[in-house]
Amino acid sequence: MKEQFLLKPDMVFLNHGSYGACPRSVFEVHQAWQRELEAQPVEFLSRRAPDLLQEARAHLAAYLQTVADNLVFVSNATTGVNMVARSLKLGPQDEILATDHEYGAVDRTWRFLCGKTGATYINRPMPLPVTTPAEFVENFWARVTPRTRVISLSHITSPTALIFPLKEICRRAREAGILTLIDGAHAPGQIPLNLEDLGADFYTGNCHKWLSAPKGAAFLYARPEVQNLIEPFVVSWGWESLMPGSSLFVDWLEWQGTRDISAYLSVPAAIDFQRSNHWDIIGAACHSLLTQTRRRIEALTGLPPIYPNEGESDWYWQLAAMRLPQCDPKALQKRLWDEYSIEIPLISWNDQNFIRISVQGYNTAADLDALVLALEDLLPSLQA
Repeated sequence: MKEQFLLKPDMVFLNHGSYGACPRSVFEVHQAWQRELEAQPVEFLSRRAPDLLQEARAHLAAYLQTVADNLVFVSNATTGVNMVARSLKLGPQDEILATDHEYGAVDRTWRFLCGKTGATYINRPMPLPVTTPAEFVENFWARVTPRTRVISLSHITSPTALIFPLKEICRRAREAGILTLIDGAHAPGQIPLNLEDLGADFYTGNCHKWLSAPKGAAFLYARPEVQNLIEPFVVSWGWESLMPGSSLFVDWLEWQGTRDISAYLSVPAAIDFQRSNHWDIIGAACHSLLTQTRRRIEALTGLPPIYPNEGESDWYWQLAAMRLPQCDPKALQKRLWDEYSIEIPLISWNDQNFIRISVQGYNTAADLDALVLALEDLLPSLQA
């Protein structure tokens, strides 16, 4: 698959999780939409855009197992989180419950809003290693109180690459009258998604990461029963629309004035690319290669895994994190790039160092071998 992507051939790219990578054929679709927009901007944006966006949302909705009127396109998952968080009417008696594994931009969003509203943002510590989904749910739910108004969780965490067992948490939250907001930045294209079955009130996900759509393609989902809670992020012509569509949620949120919508319109091409290339089979092969590499690195460092060896596929798929010994992670990351042309994130989380590996369809066994050999060479000289 490597030749089907636009990545530089002279590097080992093991950081798909940060910004994704777009296949050549999908990027060509993206550029074709941009050319159509520029050829006749008035026709494209004034007359064609509503139907084109509806068609793209319908394609994405079928992939996510929901309906098009429950989705709006946004530029990234952080925008989706902000659209929900800024709409909710929170006060000093309210609590937002999360874990200590959440993405930094989401943490900052909630802390910023709590500073304005007096609400309290709580990061529930969830220790490593994880054990079973049931134990995780019970541990997390033990921090729910009568003041809990919102549960804000990652689907797949950024620092620790854990797939959280969300369905049971969403079910309990619905019964308790607590809203759920899920940051699914890493989920679409990596793990199967059925948004109706998952049961979250709000779910935002990136299409430009594991689904490999062009940069700036993401979505916000809301159950019909809670769509009225979300205010326009940017008030534009969709508010008091002269030509209302079938969904006020879509009217209010999706149209934000003149902007390039070509990344949104290219999402169907990304979905079709993965389907035509049997991405379920490729994903399973990536998981197997990642598991082999994880165990090699754990043997190299002698440090315990953060995932259980039994039922490990419940906790990670194509993205995984491994502990590293005490060292300077920035120095290690720089040397991996400077000396070995390996692009990979080194993460400090809760006073621990981790290396986070992404394995996508363009990666080969040789890529992972290069990483392990580089770590064998570099770690002894960098340990504190």
